[in-house]
Amino acid sequence: MNQTNPRQSSVVRKFRELHATGCFVLPNPWDVGSAIYLEQLGFQALATTSAGFAFSRGLPDSASAVPRELAFEHFREIVAATSLPVNADFQNGYADEPEGVAKSVALCVATGVAGLSIEDSSGNNAVPLYDFDLALERIKAARAAIDASGIPVVLTARCEAWLVGQSDPLSVAVKRLVAFAEAGADCLYAPGVRQPNEISAIVKAVSPKPVNVLVSTGNRELLLSQLTDLGVRRISVGSALANVAWGAFIRSTREIAETGTFESFSAAASFAELNQLFSLRSRR
Repeated sequence: MNQTNPRQSSVVRKFRELHATGCFVLPNPWDVGSAIYLEQLGFQALATTSAGFAFSRGLPDSASAVPRELAFEHFREIVAATSLPVNADFQNGYADEPEGVAKSVALCVATGVAGLSIEDSSGNNAVPLYDFDLALERIKAARAAIDASGIPVVLTARCEAWLVGQSDPLSVAVKRLVAFAEAGADCLYAPGVRQPNEISAIVKAVSPKPVNVLVSTGNRELLLSQLTDLGVRRISVGSALANVAWGAFIRSTREIAETGTFESFSAAASFAELNQLFSLRSRR
C-alpha cells in the first residue's frame, strides 16, 4: 500500500474490510453538507452520485455534460469533508478506449477516493453497451491502473443492462459481471435489478466477490435485512437522496407559485440543528 498518503491508505483499508463480511449501506451525498450529515448519522462509508452532483450544478447526468476535472474537484471536495471512505461514481471512466480509461482511473485514484466504479454504458443510444470484449478490456485497464498506483482502491465494475433496456438483462449482466470479476474487479454491480431471485443469481454467479445493489425509487420495497439474507454486501442509493431533496423543494416552491401559501415549510429541517452541526464542524 502506498505510504505517501497514509490517510488514503487508512480509508482504503477500512473500505476493503467493509466488503469482507456482512452488508453495509453506502449512501450517496451530493454535496459537502449532505456528506457531513451522513457521517454524523453513523454511516461507515459514502459514495458520490453523478446525477445528484450534476443536478446541483444545473447539468444533466452525463459524462459529456460534467467535465472530468469538475468531477475530480467534486471527489476531492467530498473526500476532504469526511473521514469516511468515499467511492467515486466515475461513470464510463471518461473514455471509450482502455488506454483512456487507465489514464482517467490513475487521476481518479489521486483525488483520495477509497473506491471507484466503471460502467459498461457507452452513451450511444444505437449501441448502449460497449461491445463485450471492449467492456472487458476497459475493466482490465482500470485494474492495471489501480495496481500501478500502489493504492488498492476498490474497483467496482458495473453492468448497465437494466438501465439501458436490454431484452434479457439478467443473462447479459451475469455474463459480464462474471467476466469483470475474473478481470480484476473487486465488487460487482448491476443497477436496476429488482427481483430477489435475480439478485440472488448475480450474487451466486460472482461469489465470493461482493455485490452492490442499488435501492432507489423503483425497488424501494427491498429491505436491508432481505438483501443481507440474499448475500448482498453493499447497498447504494444512487441519486435517490438528492431526488428526495429535490422533491421537497419542488413541492414547496410549486405551492408558493400556485397558491401563495407556505404550509410546506412545516416539513422543513431545523435551522438550529443544521446550524449547530455545521458550526461544530467549522471549529474543528
